Formats: sequence, structure tokens, C-alpha cells
Amino acid sequence: MKIQPVVTPKAPAAIGPYSQGIAAGELIFVSGQVPLREDGTLVAGSVAEQTAQCLTNIREVLLAAGLTMGAVVKTTVYMTDLGKFAEMNEVYAQRFQAPFPARATVQVSALPKGAAIEIDAVAVRS
Repeated sequence: MKIQPVVTPKAPAAIGPYSQGIAAGELIFVSGQVPLREDGTLVAGSVAEQTAQCLTNIREVLLAAGLTMGAVVKTTVYMTDLGKFAEMNEVYAQRFQAPFPARATVQVSALPKGAAIEIDAVAVRS
């Protein structure tokens, strides 16, 4: 199986020893995206605004792999406050279409750069 990094300047650069994404055969693994703009600055707004930026970053990594959000089959959402789940979910529902990806959402004590949310994704080339 051929394994290749997926890299784009249209999403923030990795802030550690990992790739923005990895293509492994038909699968594309998008690393957890915190709400950083392309230039690396944090979107310090609401959970809705932060969710939108995370999903924009995921979309850009997928586009670099030649895919769209419709190729996503699984996401994991990490939030520092599950009390804001509805706010995240509203934005999330606008970025995906049925059939929606499988998803897990968990509360964590902290995220990189002080973010309130992080989202990773797995997509499949069809």
C-alpha cells in the first residue's frame, strides 16, 4: 500500500510532528484540526465559529487529496465543554449531507492552543 502525506497551504501547518493528512490506499486520514486560520492564528470566537474553521481546514486538506466533504465516512469531535454540543452540531450539520459520517464526540480537559474544539476525519476515495 502506498502511503503519502497530504499537504496544503490553505490549512494551518501542523503544530507538531504529524501530517495535515495521510493518504493510505483508498483512505485519507485528516489529522485533528483545531480552529486555526491558514496563518496559524486561533479563531477565538464562539464554538460555532471555531467549529466552522475546523471544518474549513478539513475541507482544504480533503481538496488537496482530490476529495470533498462527501467522502468523509468518520469524524471524531473533541470539545472542552459538551454543554455547547448543540452549537457545534448546528454548524456541523450544515457542512455534511446525508448520509452523515459516523461520529464520536467526547469532552476533553484541554486542547492545543486553547481551542474549544478539535475535529479529525477519515475519508474514502470511491
